[in-house]
Amino acid sequence: MGKDFIYGVDLGWVSQLESQGIYWINKNGNRTDPIEALKEMGATAVRLRVFVNPPREAYWHKYEKKAQGRMFGGEDCMLGFCDKASVLEMAKRVKKLDLGLMIDFHYSDHFADPIYQDIPQEWEKEDFEGLQRKVEEHTREVLTLLTANDIYPDWVQVGNEINTGILLPVGSSADEPKQLVAMLNTGYDAVKSCCPDCKVVTHIAGGNDYEMCTVFFDIFFENGGKTDIMGFSYYPYWAQIVHDEAKLQKDMSALAAKYGKPLMLSEIGGVESEEEESYELLAGAVRAIKAVPDGQGLGVFYWEPEVGADFLPDHYILGASRIAGDKCLQFTRVMSAYGDNK
Repeated sequence: MGKDFIYGVDLGWVSQLESQGIYWINKNGNRTDPIEALKEMGATAVRLRVFVNPPREAYWHKYEKKAQGRMFGGEDCMLGFCDKASVLEMAKRVKKLDLGLMIDFHYSDHFADPIYQDIPQEWEKEDFEGLQRKVEEHTREVLTLLTANDIYPDWVQVGNEINTGILLPVGSSADEPKQLVAMLNTGYDAVKSCCPDCKVVTHIAGGNDYEMCTVFFDIFFENGGKTDIMGFSYYPYWAQIVHDEAKLQKDMSALAAKYGKPLMLSEIGGVESEEEESYELLAGAVRAIKAVPDGQGLGVFYWEPEVGADFLPDHYILGASRIAGDKCLQFTRVMSAYGDNK
């Protein structure tokens, strides 16, 4: 992809939605491929997540868990078809459209985030060294499948929103930082052995909170962490804050300067029913990342813009599509923020 700014979209739900008969129309009301439609609106790259052994039905009941002083979970989540074979088929569609590709390893059988970093069921009996081997094997297995089909990702995330670590409790950032970084470095090395030119992204949540970001990356780099790019999630809605473009630019610029690494927003999202506000959120985030000095702000990925809340069991509301008929979706103006800010 060269050094062009990345206008990215995460599309992990597309193939599962399509399997349910859901389709998309363009602004003229004509049926369209959602990836093509997003490319026409300015997207230049697609992010695809991969799970280890996800449930065949591709749904997960998010068990209740207390963290950060409150309860999480209790709802059913659609995972998307995110086993390695399904990711390969989506990656073929992405590359056919000449778009950049990011592969996002969760190292779990379902979504991984700061609350849930669950060891895959088949790995549960492994000790630290065993889990380290599994990280290497799984990373190589997925990337070898892709490269055997002449698909070379531009970026690979080794872990997803890993503030608390990966494969908990073995890879806890608070309790086992050396083990965490060792496993992440194993993933980094596996990526480079399969795709030497691919850039590795280390991704955490909380891009709105500078201090929280430094807590993780201080631990990461002090323990010899290897990465090419720092990635951040930025969700004002979940953080219960008002988007502040100037603060985002200041914080991202400070992080790039502190650690000497380029960065991106690996995830962002606004409320689907607040079309103008979400458009301004995305446009402002693009401007903020572009303004990081010395070209260190690389791009932005909008998480799952193709979805509408009513088509999901947990009614996730940060997509960028409206219902346009029975099983029919249409992208809102939000994603035009990419084409409007090139």
